[in-house]
Amino acid sequence: MSYREVMTGDVVRWGAVAVAARMPVAAAPLALVFLVRERPGGYALGAVLAAVYVVGEIVGAPLLGMRMRPERARPQLAVGLAVGALAFLALGALPHAHPGVLGTFAFVAGAAPAAAPGGLRALLTGLIPEKAVAQALSVESMLTFAIWAVAPAAVTGLALGASPVLPPLLAGGLMAASVAGLWLLPVGWHSDADDRGGESMVRILARAWPIFVTGAASLSMLALAELVLPALLEQRGIGVGWAGPLLACLAVGSATGSFVYGLRSWPGRLRTQSMVLMFAVSGCLAVVAVLPSGVGPLAAVLGVAGVLQAGAMLTRNLSLRETLPPSALAAGYSVMYAAVGAGYAASGSLAGGLLSVVAPSTAILAGVGLGVVLTVIGVLGEVRPAGRAGVVSGGGEGAECAAVGGGGDAERRL
Repeated sequence: MSYREVMTGDVVRWGAVAVAARMPVAAAPLALVFLVRERPGGYALGAVLAAVYVVGEIVGAPLLGMRMRPERARPQLAVGLAVGALAFLALGALPHAHPGVLGTFAFVAGAAPAAAPGGLRALLTGLIPEKAVAQALSVESMLTFAIWAVAPAAVTGLALGASPVLPPLLAGGLMAASVAGLWLLPVGWHSDADDRGGESMVRILARAWPIFVTGAASLSMLALAELVLPALLEQRGIGVGWAGPLLACLAVGSATGSFVYGLRSWPGRLRTQSMVLMFAVSGCLAVVAVLPSGVGPLAAVLGVAGVLQAGAMLTRNLSLRETLPPSALAAGYSVMYAAVGAGYAASGSLAGGLLSVVAPSTAILAGVGLGVVLTVIGVLGEVRPAGRAGVVSGGGEGAECAAVGGGGDAERRL
């Protein structure tokens, strides 16, 4: 199925709602830093608020996602997004409030709408035929990468060119608009709780732990590239100002990779695709660590890493969709959201700690090693008897292989 057939009116409306709901998420960490940077110790406080926001996302995504009712997801999504909008508006309206108050608002802004990405993804896959899910998720991935490319620049321009309170206020307004936009979409998606065979949601999700681990590994490497790159440029004698354009190359590569992955079916099982792509991303980052001075080679390698990274993330999403029954998909997507956030945070913490004692290139190599270890753990966890996997998905390994190789039910993505 082609992208043209996927881009229906329903999907376009979904895209508008997704942009309004996700742009605030992409803008939040940097917006919080700019909001308080002029206060005494502002940068440190901003970093703490950003960390609290991420913790809110990690806590809220699984807790709220597991309680989402597929047949009536819209009201639950609306409440979460509305509370998040109010929290963002409060941050913008009270920039000089006590740090504890700001921290509370930041946590709520992260936690309340944290199930929205998973719920919106499940709504998207309910809008299109089964055979088009791979293309639909590729479109979602391209949209996400575009949002994350635009949001930091928009926040910086608004905060420095106008007022630091504008980014959180605009984030609140956009999130409120997404609540109204939800009523342009279906109330939920078809599901039957009996498809879990009487098992609890927790047990069902626990079976998918290898996919969550590999998802965390994929984002841990992305964090590595983003957070250590400025220090690496200084080590190489390259202007730190090149960090932005180089990260733009990574984002463009990721968007390109998402598009290419959805163009056709690819040979091999999803876990094999994921493993190969993850090891290839690791190799690219290792090359970045040892490359001699030169912006051009760095841009090329990061662009290739972005292409491969997008494919790796998409295979994880598709694997999750294949492994979980329909009634558990939104919860699974939400847990994956929390897992990749935790992977990003863990890699950032590791890189920050290592940079104080080793060279940036060594810190990157250590992070690559962590990513490889997590990938191996995840892949080994997925290699289990086909019959056991079939208890959850009803499809088993044979269905997975046939779908990927034959262009059929290729819908296993984050």
